[in-house]
Amino acid sequence: MKLFQRSGTKYLLRSWAIKNKSDFPSINTKSPEGLKDSGTPFKIIVVDDSMFVRKQISQILTSEGFEVVAAVGNGQEALDKYKELYPNVDLVTMDITMPVMDGIESLKQILAFDKEAKIIMISAIGKQDLVRESLLIGAKNYIVKPLNRKKVLARVLKTLGRKFVE
Repeated sequence: MKLFQRSGTKYLLRSWAIKNKSDFPSINTKSPEGLKDSGTPFKIIVVDDSMFVRKQISQILTSEGFEVVAAVGNGQEALDKYKELYPNVDLVTMDITMPVMDGIESLKQILAFDKEAKIIMISAIGKQDLVRESLLIGAKNYIVKPLNRKKVLARVLKTLGRKFVE
């Protein structure tokens, strides 16, 4: 404790030092879902022509420990980025309707490059025929907009062979 004086009034200062993290109990005891057994994060490419949706998906994933290695706005960029980062990509979330190259064409080309690619298609309500087509082509799962955090995490983890724990 230190004593100092200003304008005739004496003040007593206390210094509080936080020694380590254990001074604060953790209220979140579960480990992040986005980590492999080795402790390294799953690597994800997020593809959507809407910057808002890209940020929304990225935030959901990074909050659980996933690493978003790229967030791009069309299918051509997705294909290019997948080829650049291969084999260090565990999963791709792919919007169906996009400019330049749509999600279905990008899905076809990524699967032609890597038949083991794990791709989750994302679509708006009312696009069931396109979702069905993409699943027949080889997409592993789908998510319908508007996005729901729990559904996004559950589908991503299921596609990666994991179980979602709330």
